[in-house]
Amino acid sequence: MLVLLLRLFYEFFKVGLFSIGGGLATLPFLKEMAGRTGWFTVEQLYDMLAVSESTPGPIGVNMATYVGFTTAGVLGSVVATLGLVTPSVIIILIVALFLKSFKDNKYVKSAFYGLRPASMGLICTAGLGVLLISLFNIDLFKSTGNIADLFIFKAIILFAALFALSQIFKKVHPVVWIGVAAAVGAVFHFAGV
Repeated sequence: MLVLLLRLFYEFFKVGLFSIGGGLATLPFLKEMAGRTGWFTVEQLYDMLAVSESTPGPIGVNMATYVGFTTAGVLGSVVATLGLVTPSVIIILIVALFLKSFKDNKYVKSAFYGLRPASMGLICTAGLGVLLISLFNIDLFKSTGNIADLFIFKAIILFAALFALSQIFKKVHPVVWIGVAAAVGAVFHFAGV
């Protein structure tokens, strides 16, 4: 058990160290972790994302907690969460110590400016992954070759309807749309589509 907890901490420490840009930026790292560790499947990862987006708190922390819990119980959730946030805490403490000298340094400004496109790339990759797994059944299509099996029609209809409604009712808070999507998904049994 101790080895598993140390590995959870180490794996999530790496995710926290290299995923710059928020919770969605952790998805490519978590997807790679899924294949390497076997702790969860890619499908479970996107289920975790859906739950993490609709629950309070940062997405990355919620996902680390979820993976830790499913892997090693309550202690695993604490260890994985600590692993994820430790790099940020260390970096923030270091930056706080040297803030005045870093503040006007042109190299530091350039480095942070350069991190923006990298962060955007990670977030776009995560979004594309969510889109592909949510609206398309690529594995079924590969096995049958039937083009109709490629599309998850219920999900596409829900996506189109919510997108259209969100364009009509632009002032409605995104949390409302998340709640509506969760309710529709529960009523029409979208889980495991």
